[in-house]
Amino acid sequence: MIRTQIQLEEKQYQALKELAARQRTSIAELIRQAVDEWLKKVSEVPEAERRRRAIAAAGRFRSGVGDLAEKHDEYLAKIYEGEIEAQ
Repeated sequence: MIRTQIQLEEKQYQALKELAARQRTSIAELIRQAVDEWLKKVSEVPEAERRRRAIAAAGRFRSGVGDLAEKHDEYLAKIYEGEIEAQ
């Protein structure tokens, strides 16, 4: 194992300390478990597959509005104001 240091917010530290006591383990072990879960989550779909999916999705959706690219901010403001309904 490699020893490292991290800084936690007080609230994070206290929550980890309480959880470690309840589970009868160390804060370091909880952090290792959390890092393993996060790494598993972010590496589930390889970069090449994410790119392929993004390219496949491009152009598949239509707004039906011809000037959306030029006036997207105006349309979004109208949606937020309730003037038009998002589709």
